[in-house]
Amino acid sequence: MSANTLTAARPTAAADRKAQQNLRRFLALDGLVSGGNGLAYLAFSGPLGDLLGVGGATLVELGAVLAVFGLAVGLLAARRRPARLAVQVVIDVNVAWAVLSLVAMEVWLEPSTAGLVWIPLQAGTVLLFAALQFTALRGLGRADR
Repeated sequence: MSANTLTAARPTAAADRKAQQNLRRFLALDGLVSGGNGLAYLAFSGPLGDLLGVGGATLVELGAVLAVFGLAVGLLAARRRPARLAVQVVIDVNVAWAVLSLVAMEVWLEPSTAGLVWIPLQAGTVLLFAALQFTALRGLGRADR
C-alpha cells in the first residue's frame, strides 16, 4: 500500500470530530426522549395506561426504567469522548427495547388502537437512535478504538 492509500483510508481529524459530535448529539437526543417518556409514564400512568391499553402499574415500572436510562444516556452524552463500550451498551439496550416492545405487544399486552400505533412507533424511534449511534460510533477514528 502506498502512503497516499494509507492516508486516504484513515479518517481525518475533522471527520473524527464530526463523528464525535454526531455521537454525542444522538446520545443526548436519546437521553432526552427516553427520560421524557419515562417521566410522562410516571406522572400520567393512569391516563396513558387507559389511552394505550397498557396497565398503569406497567407504565410506572417502564417509566422508572426509562427515566434512569435517559439520565444515564444523558450523562454519557455530556462526556467529551463517550466510552465506546458504554455507547455499545446503549445501542444494544435500544435494540433489545425495540424488539421486546414488539414482542410484548403481541404476547403479553392487549393494547388499544392507540397502543397499537404507539408501541411500534416508539420501537421504530428507538431503533433509529440505535442506528444513528452505531453509524456515528463506526465513524470514529482508529485511535479511539
